[in-house]
Amino acid sequence: MKKRHQRLFVILGALAVLGVIAALVLSALNSNLSFFHAPSEVAAGKAPKGRLFRVGGLVKVGSFAREPDGVTSRFILTDASAELTVRYKGVLPDLFSEGKGAVAQGKLAEDGVFTAQEVLAKHDENYMPPEAAAALQKSHAEGVRELRAGEAAAVSAP
Repeated sequence: MKKRHQRLFVILGALAVLGVIAALVLSALNSNLSFFHAPSEVAAGKAPKGRLFRVGGLVKVGSFAREPDGVTSRFILTDASAELTVRYKGVLPDLFSEGKGAVAQGKLAEDGVFTAQEVLAKHDENYMPPEAAAALQKSHAEGVRELRAGEAAAVSAP
């Protein structure tokens, strides 16, 4: 075999190895991604089925309950336009409480309950994850638009 052919095979082999490495790295990154969704997006079916994702909002007042095993908790996350029941088995953060912001990471079960692997509570009264703040502002703006449309219809009615 000529030297020219040997170099060509070495270059093609190196490119093939780099391609396999790149595919493996991208596959690992894709399987570890965890996207954020608001409860209204989950209710609309925009959340991935059978994959990890994060959901955030405010813990609905009066929704927190412990199951008889003493370790599993249930609560409702809301973004003012939709609600999502969350089940979490483990110790909740110290700052977790009703009426406060929280982010849960896990999967949506077949029964529509979000099974969390991790729950994070906001760390002070001024902080909210940017994704959760944006979702709350969006749902608030939609609610204001609906309210104004209803008022305009009531004013124009005879």
